[in-house]
Amino acid sequence: MRHAHLLARDDDGDLNCGSGGGDRRFTGLRIASIFIILATSLIGALFPVLAKRTKWLSDRIPTRVFDTAKYFGSGVIIATSLIHLLDPAIDELSSPCLPAGWQDYPYALAICLLSIFLIFIIELVAFRWGTAMLARLGLAHDAHGHGLASHAAHGPETDQVTQALSRKQQASDTSLTREKSQDVESQHSHDHGSDRPHYPHTHSDVEKHNGHHTHNHGHALGDSPAAQIIGIAVLEFGVVLHSILIGLTLAVNDEFKVLFIVLVFHQMFEGLGVGSRLAYIRLPQKYNYVPILGALLFGITTPIGIAVGLGVRQSYNPDSTTASIVSGILDAFSSGILLYTGLVELMAHEFLFNSDMLNGSNSKLAYALCCMILGAGLMALLGRWA
Repeated sequence: MRHAHLLARDDDGDLNCGSGGGDRRFTGLRIASIFIILATSLIGALFPVLAKRTKWLSDRIPTRVFDTAKYFGSGVIIATSLIHLLDPAIDELSSPCLPAGWQDYPYALAICLLSIFLIFIIELVAFRWGTAMLARLGLAHDAHGHGLASHAAHGPETDQVTQALSRKQQASDTSLTREKSQDVESQHSHDHGSDRPHYPHTHSDVEKHNGHHTHNHGHALGDSPAAQIIGIAVLEFGVVLHSILIGLTLAVNDEFKVLFIVLVFHQMFEGLGVGSRLAYIRLPQKYNYVPILGALLFGITTPIGIAVGLGVRQSYNPDSTTASIVSGILDAFSSGILLYTGLVELMAHEFLFNSDMLNGSNSKLAYALCCMILGAGLMALLGRWA
């Protein structure tokens, strides 16, 4: 959140660095904001998940609606990282209320840079370990397929892997026939069995197989539960930190009414961004609760932050030196997480490594880009007030 009030001055002209507690007005409305923001956050995050995974809703909602939410959400996440996290972090960690040493270096940008490399290294190590595990099991993997939406980010390398697997299968007609038979039975069970989860499919999944329903796809690294959970956990971690901090700020801020109205839309848009990514995760039955749990976690974090802020507002002041340092560091770290996720996991995989976009019509590409730019634009506009 923007902390321009850090530079506010008292009536006598002295710099106000947050002496005393937070604002104590509008107590009833601040308490009500816990439940209002809880509702709007859950609507934004849960609706895409439930609509995609509930047969009754998925049959009645056009696919275009889900695609719009997905692309719109990508823009929201990217704008959040820069406008709502990195910019406030720069203000907080360069405040004149902080010791002089904080003015000598752009610590917010350095922390953001550190966060980007840290998340990249963690993900790289995790996928190298997963690749080695699959190799020992004799299974294939998709080097570009670790996107949050399991949309199988198909690049040239993936096509070569797929072709190699096809040649290997064609070398053994007997084995191929047996595998196809098993796949047909498995698909029949999936379509008609009431105890099997309903997985959202993408056009890329169909194009990848091109009529050859390989058993290796089910074990691809990008489609493995661990890989998808790691990806969404990175996104959730950055968003949750941000949500707690803005909840604390709302509880004690002296510009409560304006900030409250803006945060209602802020949380709904951000929830839509998170929920649209959770909706496309394809997991086995035993992990089927993960997307719903992720949406619920996003929904409750800001209300928890508001409740905590109301409980400590007699002693907590967001203008204080300690609060500025802690909030600035967490905002900068979260901005790196969301920036990496938005540019690498979402934007690059959705447009550069997705065969639907590379081979699709210009109108489809233009529509997706407009949705993403709209999401980023609206979220950036909200940064004018919060």
